[in-house]
Amino acid sequence: MQGISPTPRDVLFEDGTARLYRFYDPDARDDGGDRPVVLLVPSLINRWYVLDLRKGASLVQACLDAGLDTYCLDWGEPRDEDRYLSWEDVLRRLSRFRRRVHRLSGAETIGLLGYCMGGTLCAIHTALEPEGIGGLINLAGPIDFSHAGDLGRMTDPRWFDADAIADAGNISPEQMQSGFVAMRPTGQLSKWVTLADRIFRPGFLESFRALDTWANDNVPFPAEAYRTYIGELYQENRLVAGTHRVFGQPVDLTGITCPLLTVAASSDHICPCDAARGLHDLAGSEEKELVVVGGGHVGAVVGSRASRELYPKITAFFEAVASSPAQSPATPETPDTATQ
Repeated sequence: MQGISPTPRDVLFEDGTARLYRFYDPDARDDGGDRPVVLLVPSLINRWYVLDLRKGASLVQACLDAGLDTYCLDWGEPRDEDRYLSWEDVLRRLSRFRRRVHRLSGAETIGLLGYCMGGTLCAIHTALEPEGIGGLINLAGPIDFSHAGDLGRMTDPRWFDADAIADAGNISPEQMQSGFVAMRPTGQLSKWVTLADRIFRPGFLESFRALDTWANDNVPFPAEAYRTYIGELYQENRLVAGTHRVFGQPVDLTGITCPLLTVAASSDHICPCDAARGLHDLAGSEEKELVVVGGGHVGAVVGSRASRELYPKITAFFEAVASSPAQSPATPETPDTATQ
């Protein structure tokens, strides 16, 4: 089987369990030069390498091939003591990593892409700290939780007590997996039926093994961050209501004014299209676009159509915003006191 996360990378920064990667072509190492800089932010509760799953199914490699100086935040695996890592702590960490990318690359503005929960976090971060973000992509990140679909029904406060779960400590991968299985109880059976039906198709077995490896390689959800994420966003939809507060101030999505691309997947039951388009509807950006691609929450990102349809759309967006007049530059040497 071809290797998982095949693109060469350097570790440039560590913060707790999190790491900052910079990817490179081993045949053309350079210091970045004037290349557009992008930071990829995956979900907090899934391994980062879904964005670099395997050869031919790698958003990371597509970014490199397009000439982008590509960084990625690996959130790492929370330890037991990280049960007290709050939602604000997670956002502070994102802010530190973003400022570190500015310093390492020398770029005044960078492109930011958040996938799944990473999209939610990047939207909040951009609303709070817009300076230095030249363009934002929300890749299947839920924003309007009134359209959260199966997960919204499962976490309905009438029968779901997020505080009671968080009080017990970090939410384990097994707990979260059981929830996803409950949403699609025939999913495991369907997976093996599909394998039997397509096993002799060229390349299918390699693709199946890579995706199955990633899907079963999960990490815990820090309890305090979980408490806020479920309670304030899923159950109360505060992000859309404008009552979600971070660092003592309300998160106003209309404050996002950089170019924005929202990508939703047509068959996504984790982040339905209307949940993702909440950012498109609320952001104050003059330049914004909503794109719906085929596939589910993961398949749209690593499936056979992704390299033909999704990756070119993403890289073209970052190339375009890099050639546009710069936004106000970031000041990474003097970070906002709220994000220390």
